[in-house]
Amino acid sequence: MLTQPLSVSFDLGGGREVTIETGKLARQADGAVTVRQGNNILLATVVASKEPREGQSFFPLSVDYQEKFSSAGRIPGSFFKREARLNDYEILTSRLIDRALRPLFPEDYLCDVQVLISLVSSDNEILPDALTCLAASAALAVSDIPIKEIISEVRIARINGNFVINPSRSEVENADINLIIAATEKNLMMVEGESKECSEEDLIEALGIAHEAIRVQIKAQEKLRALKGVTGKRDYPKPAENEEIKAKVAAFAADKIKSIAKANTAKHERSDAFKALKSELVVSFGEEADDETLRLAKKYYEDLQWELVREMMLNDRIRLDGRKLDQVRQLAMEIDPLPTPHGSALFTRGETQSLSTVTLGTPLDELLIETAASSNYSKFYLHYNFPPFSTGETKPMRGPGRREIGHGNLAMRSLKQMIPTGDYPYTIRVISDILESNGSSSMATVCAGSLALMDAGVPIPKHVGGIAMGLITGQDGKYAILSDILGDEDHLGDMDFKVTGTRDGICGVQMDIKVDGLSMEVMREALTQAKAGRLHILNAMYECIDAAHADVKPHAPRMVQLTVEKEFIGAIIGPGGKVIQELQKETGTTINIEEVGEKGIVKIFSNDKAGVEKAVETIKGITAVPEVGTVYEGVVKGVKEFGAFVEFLPKKEGLLHISEISWKRLETMDGIFKDGEKVKVKLVGVDPKTGKFKLSRKALMPKPERQENERPQQG
Repeated sequence: MLTQPLSVSFDLGGGREVTIETGKLARQADGAVTVRQGNNILLATVVASKEPREGQSFFPLSVDYQEKFSSAGRIPGSFFKREARLNDYEILTSRLIDRALRPLFPEDYLCDVQVLISLVSSDNEILPDALTCLAASAALAVSDIPIKEIISEVRIARINGNFVINPSRSEVENADINLIIAATEKNLMMVEGESKECSEEDLIEALGIAHEAIRVQIKAQEKLRALKGVTGKRDYPKPAENEEIKAKVAAFAADKIKSIAKANTAKHERSDAFKALKSELVVSFGEEADDETLRLAKKYYEDLQWELVREMMLNDRIRLDGRKLDQVRQLAMEIDPLPTPHGSALFTRGETQSLSTVTLGTPLDELLIETAASSNYSKFYLHYNFPPFSTGETKPMRGPGRREIGHGNLAMRSLKQMIPTGDYPYTIRVISDILESNGSSSMATVCAGSLALMDAGVPIPKHVGGIAMGLITGQDGKYAILSDILGDEDHLGDMDFKVTGTRDGICGVQMDIKVDGLSMEVMREALTQAKAGRLHILNAMYECIDAAHADVKPHAPRMVQLTVEKEFIGAIIGPGGKVIQELQKETGTTINIEEVGEKGIVKIFSNDKAGVEKAVETIKGITAVPEVGTVYEGVVKGVKEFGAFVEFLPKKEGLLHISEISWKRLETMDGIFKDGEKVKVKLVGVDPKTGKFKLSRKALMPKPERQENERPQQG
C-alpha cells in the first residue's frame, strides 16, 4: 500500500532551503530519507539486524558514502564503466559520518547496522559532504533502531572575516577557516578541518556558531520523526551479565591491574603483563568453567582495567608511562637520513616514529582528484603508510585502509597551509612510513613531513607541528587533560583531539568526543594545553632545521621557466607533438607548456643541467624573431651546387648562396662545407614574397682591396 511522503524543510540562511523527505523511496529499509538543497539530492538508508551474531563482542557499524556519476550526467572513466570501490573523497566523507554516528548507539547494542548514503543528483555549487551526516541521522530518526540522540552536521567557513554555514563550492575556496562539525542538541561530537593559522578563540567562536545551526537541523528531524509517528525504539537482546563473576574478577585482578598500570613500563612490556594477568585469571576459574563463564570473565577484566587506569589518571594524576598530564614524550629527529630522495626526515616521539620523504615532480605528476561534480588536479599530496610491523603484528598487506587515508588527509591538510602556490613549479609528494606506533602517528607524520619539506628545499615559511590530546572525565566533575596521548590512553579516554599548527596559529584539527557535557571551558583549557605542547615540539623542530634549504638537492629535478608569446606554442609543440617529443628525447628533459592568457608558460625539468640549458636554447631559438643584420652561429644542414642551407636558429633555415660565402669567386661547392659543420653567418635579408631567409658569410669578412686588373665579381 502506497503512503503519502512526509517532508520538513528549514532555512540554512540567505533563503537556502533544505528539505528532508521520507516515505517515497527505499521503503523496505528500516529508515530512508532524501535530503535536498537546490539540485543536490542525497538518499540515505539504514538497516539493522534484529539480533547480534553469535559471539559478537563489539558494535558492527558500517557507513558508506558514494557518489553516483549519473548524478552529474557523467559516465565513469574506468574500463567497466561503473562505480567501483570508494575513492579517497568518499572514504573521508564516510569516516566523518561514522565518527559522528557511532557514539549515538547504546554501549550494549551489538547488532549489525549498515548506513548507506548516495549522491543521486548533484549541484555544481553545493558541497554534498556537509549534508551527508544530516541525511544519515534523519534515516535513523525515522526508524525504530535504538539511538540515544539525534545529531546533525554542518560545514562552517570564515570568508572575508564572516562565518558562513554550508558555503558554496566557489565560496569555500576563499575561506581561511574550513571545518565540518557534528553535534547533538547539547554536545559537540566531532570536528574536522583546516585553517590558515587561526587562533584558539577563533576556533571556539566557529564551534559555537556551528552548534546553533545544528540545533535547527535537529529540530527539523524531530518534527519529521513525529510526523511519521515514531514514538519508541525496538527492543534488542542485551549481553548476559553475572555479578558473581564480576566480583570474582575484581577480587583477583584489581590490585594487580593497578600495580601494572603504575609500573611505568614500555608499551609491549605493559601489554604483555596485562595479557599474562588475563591468562592467570582464566586459569583461576578452573578447568570446569564453561565458555560463557570465561567469556564474561575476560570482558569484566577488560572493563575493570579500563575503569582502574582511568581512576589512576583522575585521582593520582599518574599516566601509564609515568609522565605528567601535560608532558610530551622524549623527542628525537634528524633530516636527510636517506641519500637519494629529494628530501627526508626521521621523527621519533616516544615509541612513535615516522620516516617521511619528499619527491619533487613535474606538472605531469599532479594528482587527479575526481568527484561526481568536479575534476581537479593537486600539486601537493601526502600518502601515509601504517605497516603491521609498526605495532609488532603480522597482518595481510591489502593496500591503504580507511584509517590510513584519514590520517594521511589530516596531515596533508595541515602541511598544505604552508605549501607555496602560484608560480612554484614543482609537484610535491610526501610519503610517511610509520615504523613504530604508540599513539599519535598522524601527528608524527605532520612533524616529519615538515622537516622533510625543509630538507628538500621546498620554501615553506614555517614549520607545522602537531599534538594529540586526550581527556578523562569522572562522574564527580573531575577531569584530566592529557598531552601527547599513548595508544592505550586513546582507547581509555573520552576525547581524541588532534591539533596541528605553526607558532602563530592552528592549521588543522580533528576531534572525536565520546562523552556528554563537554563544556567550552574544558575545550578552551584543552586547546591552551595543546598549544603549549605544540610549541614545545616546534621548538625542537627548529633546532633540527630552522629554515628550508636555499636550493633543492643536486639530484633533484631542475626547473627553468620561460614565457613565450601565445603564437609560438604551436611551433614548440610541432605537428602531432613531434617537435617537443624530439626535444625531450634529445635533451633528457620533461617540458610542460600551459597557455595563460596571451602568453605561453614553458616549464623545463631535468636532473641534467646541460640538458636543461640545451632545451632552453632550442626553445628560445624557436620563439626568436630573426632580425636582419644579426649575426648567428649556424649549422650546415645541406650542401647544394648553388650554396648551403644553414640552420641559424632552431627550426629556422636560410640559404647561404655560393656568392655569399667568400669575397673570392667560387666555381663549385665541392670541399667548401660538410653537413653538421658550424658556420657564422649574418642575416642580410628576407624574401618579402616567400619569407625565405638570406644569409651571408662574406659580410662578416673584411672586403679585400680591388686590384686594377681584377674584374668585379658577379653575384
